[in-house]
Amino acid sequence: MKTVRILKIAALALPLTLAVASCGSHRKAVKETPTVVSPDTLKKQAFLQKVNDNAQHARFITSKVKFSVEVGARQMTLTGNLKMKRDDVIRLQLMAFGFVEAGRLEFTKEYVLIMDRINKLYMKVPYAQMDFLRNSQIDFYVLQSLFWNELFQPGKMKVTDEALKTYSTDMGSDDAIISMESGKLSYRWLADKANHRVKMANILYNDRFRGNYQLNWDYEDFQQNNRKYFPMEHKISFSTPEKEVKLGMTLNYMGADENWETRTEVSSKYRQVSVEEILQRFMSL
Repeated sequence: MKTVRILKIAALALPLTLAVASCGSHRKAVKETPTVVSPDTLKKQAFLQKVNDNAQHARFITSKVKFSVEVGARQMTLTGNLKMKRDDVIRLQLMAFGFVEAGRLEFTKEYVLIMDRINKLYMKVPYAQMDFLRNSQIDFYVLQSLFWNELFQPGKMKVTDEALKTYSTDMGSDDAIISMESGKLSYRWLADKANHRVKMANILYNDRFRGNYQLNWDYEDFQQNNRKYFPMEHKISFSTPEKEVKLGMTLNYMGADENWETRTEVSSKYRQVSVEEILQRFMSL
C-alpha cells in the first residue's frame, strides 16, 4: 500500500516538476536585450549633465543689490542686501532712502517671512499656506535653485543623475529648451548651448477653472565667481489671473560674507498680516 501511495504522489508531482524545470530552462534560454541609447540621446544627456554641473559650489553668496517692484502702473525702486547660505537661508533686505531698512524677505526650509519694518508688520507662514508655492511645488530648494541659477527637481534637495534622464531637451541652434511635466505643472529652462548656463526658468501651473499661475525668471550679465559664472541681473515676473508682479534684482558684486545671523527674530511689537497688505504698504512708500 505504501508503494502504491508513493507512486501516486510521484505521478502527481512529476508534471509540476517538469513545468517548473521547463520554466527555469526557458528563463535561462531567454537573454535580456540590452537597451540601445541613440547618439542623439547621449548628446542630450551629456549636455544636461554639463548644465547641472555648472551649479555654484560656494557656501555663501552676498551682495549689495538694486531692487525694483512693479505692480500694474505702480513702480518702486530700492537698494538692499542679498544674503544666501547654501541649503539654509535666502534673505533680501530692502532699504528706503539708502540707509533705512524698509523690509525683509527671508526664506528657510521651514517658512517664508516677509517684514514691513516701517509699519511693523510681518507675515510668517510655511510654504504650504501660500497657494502658488503649494500648487507649483515650490519649496525652499526650488527657490534656492532659482536664486542660484540652477536646474531643480521639485521635492528634492538637488537634481540627481538618474533624474536628469527624465528631463526632455530640445536642442536649438544657440539655446536648448529643457522641460519636465508633472500633472498640471510644467517646468522649462532655457540654457546656453555654448556655455551650459541657465538663462531662464519658467514654472506654469495650468488650472482651467481658476486660470493659470506662472513664474518666469530671467538671468543676465554673468560674471565669474570661484571658477563658475553667476548672473548679476535677475528679472522675475509672477502672474495670476488677477495681477502681474514684476521684480528686478541687480547685484553690485559677488561676496561671501559669513558674519551675519541666519535667522530673523520677529519682535512682539510687530503685527501679523496678509502678504497682500504688506505689498500694498511697500508700494505706498
